[in-house]
Amino acid sequence: MKAGFVRGRAALLGSALMVAGLGSLGLAGPAWAAGPQADADGFVTDRAFEKHLQEQLLDAKAGDVITIPAGKYRLSRGLGLTASGVTIKGAGKDQTVLSFAGMVAGPVGLLVTGNQFVVSDLTVQDTKGDGIKINGTKGVTFRNVRVRWTDPDNSTHGAYGIYPVGCTDVLIEDSEVFGSSDAGIYVGQSDNIIVRRNRAELNVAGIEIENSTNADVYENVATRNTGGILVFNMPNLPKPGHSTRIHNNVSEANNTPNFAAKGTAVSIVPKGTGMIVLANDDVEIFDNDIRNNDTMGIAIASDFSTDYKIEAGAPGEHDPYPDRVLISGNRISGGGNAPDAERFPAAPVIRAAGQSTNVVWDGYTRAPADDNGICLASGPDKLIRLDPKSPGKFAVIDGKSCDGFKRQPPVVIR
Repeated sequence: MKAGFVRGRAALLGSALMVAGLGSLGLAGPAWAAGPQADADGFVTDRAFEKHLQEQLLDAKAGDVITIPAGKYRLSRGLGLTASGVTIKGAGKDQTVLSFAGMVAGPVGLLVTGNQFVVSDLTVQDTKGDGIKINGTKGVTFRNVRVRWTDPDNSTHGAYGIYPVGCTDVLIEDSEVFGSSDAGIYVGQSDNIIVRRNRAELNVAGIEIENSTNADVYENVATRNTGGILVFNMPNLPKPGHSTRIHNNVSEANNTPNFAAKGTAVSIVPKGTGMIVLANDDVEIFDNDIRNNDTMGIAIASDFSTDYKIEAGAPGEHDPYPDRVLISGNRISGGGNAPDAERFPAAPVIRAAGQSTNVVWDGYTRAPADDNGICLASGPDKLIRLDPKSPGKFAVIDGKSCDGFKRQPPVVIR
């Protein structure tokens, strides 16, 4: 059966035709004349619509475009897709809204394992777990997608909004995520990644690249999160992370208190942090606007500043140090005035000494004279290097020429 919902006059045939077995005509949600009425929030609970959508995903074949018409729909169960070469397309993220509030089975809104998958022009909201998860696929595109949680009680929010993991060739563009209790846009254990022109707001981590390689993150806005943009390399995972470019982004006023579940990776993130590089290598942070973040602009840290531990028998190899990090041409302003002293106790000490927390490094190295290849280019900012052996002490290091830093080429999605 060719995927797609039929709109227009077919919807006016009403429930009698559906009973007669003409379900292949599709559904048109609230426009279906004999269908359910919208609730006070404008959402329709239509089990026939939901069943038809589930069947389309189950029967999908390569080349199918599953179109979901404009409307606000309450769904009771998470959606799943295993076929490759499928597109799911709504009428626009303001027009096609799928709500999973009260879902009885899931907990992910949409789980995809097929290759060459595209999702566009719709909103997924209020899932019990993750919003849209793509697992182990090659060729993933998110375009003009919104994921959000609307309950003021953020303890009810799912962990990840847009969530490709173990994927290759990932493109996330022109999308937005609000309210994730972990990371809004999260790309984990993946390779060849572009994250561009997105908005992440009111999440714990706005955008996070974790244990991934060859990522280009640019022209995004991260605001009102706990931490704006994170590049993490975590232990106990089979794939190490390296080679990420963070450029031409705005990371502003990320001062939301941390509401992550205790023990999660991002539960350590101080509120008011613009960007963090944690134990990741070959990272370039350049030409970004980083402003009004209450604790610090850019943090560079090793595992030794965290509670993370390598577990016995863990897969892969893990390097706890950040190496070869370039910071150049960023415009950092207005921050550090109300630091999260619980998660970053050095911040008040630095500020009391009259120094800024625009760029801070925890200072851990393999050898005392080592600088881990961390280079802050000449400019108005100075690098605050903490002394790991003497809490409360730090060095102030001027920027320098970084001309010898080996730059990475832009990522191209194959």
